Amino acid sequence: MSRSPLSRTTTVSRPQVDLAVFEGGNRDGQTLVMVHGWPDTHLMWRGVAECLESEFRLVAYDTRGQGESATAAPDAAFTLDELADDLFAVLDAVSPASPVHVLAHDWGSIQAWEAVCRAGAEDRIASFTSMSGPNLAHVASWVRRTLSHPSPRGLVDVLTQAVSSSYVPFFVSPLAPPVLERLVDRERWRTLLRVSEGRAPVPDAHAESLVRDMVGGLRYYRANLVGRQDRTEEQRTRVPVLQLALTRDPAVRPATLAASDPWTDVLERRGLPYGHWVALTHPEVVADEVARHVRDRAPAR
Repeated sequence: MSRSPLSRTTTVSRPQVDLAVFEGGNRDGQTLVMVHGWPDTHLMWRGVAECLESEFRLVAYDTRGQGESATAAPDAAFTLDELADDLFAVLDAVSPASPVHVLAHDWGSIQAWEAVCRAGAEDRIASFTSMSGPNLAHVASWVRRTLSHPSPRGLVDVLTQAVSSSYVPFFVSPLAPPVLERLVDRERWRTLLRVSEGRAPVPDAHAESLVRDMVGGLRYYRANLVGRQDRTEEQRTRVPVLQLALTRDPAVRPATLAASDPWTDVLERRGLPYGHWVALTHPEVVADEVARHVRDRAPAR
């Protein structure tokens, strides 16, 4: 394995899990916290970190149940409330006095959305760059509005996203763990990404624990997509948001991203012709976008 731009620095203890935190980059730069999704670990940010390490102080952590933050906690410990609390606990540990910038992908983005919509989040998070992970409350609100006042375009958008999410019933079923354990290993996963994304992922971007993380990470789906009660409070944010809309991402459709438009004070959306794992296949593109977004914001206080 080549030199990693991120190295283990501390452990943040939370109920039922110890979160492994990794740092690198320019100690004098603005702090960028990177949150990975399923089935990844902090290693997915290697390529992005290599592009940004001269300018930013970089922080990543293995999210609850993944990589070096393994836990046997049950599904109930993986709700978005707990995951957002994990993010704020990491922020308190790495930057207690100054707000940070957040870059997140997939379930990392879903949990970061939960965090930035907390009251006062703008005092802790200076900006948020989101990839391939919508705000679930915003999506639920959009679906309810669309179905209560249907239009042909709206119904097509809802149906299109439903088709794109058709893998979810399998992921939350009892069949998923044994099937994944039997069929997946690191090399097969890399081959699948190369075929689906059209380009090989950067080297050393997947942990040895990939299969365990893949199976354990299904708790994110079960905890938040099965029998989830829709929330009644507003999920609004004052944190400036950049959405990287990946036009070749089969899992997240444009209307799902646009569901956040009514709930954000500042939102920029950038269409990019890449797939779901752009951070692994084109890390320089992600690095350029997040750096521009951070530079456009006022310096962290």
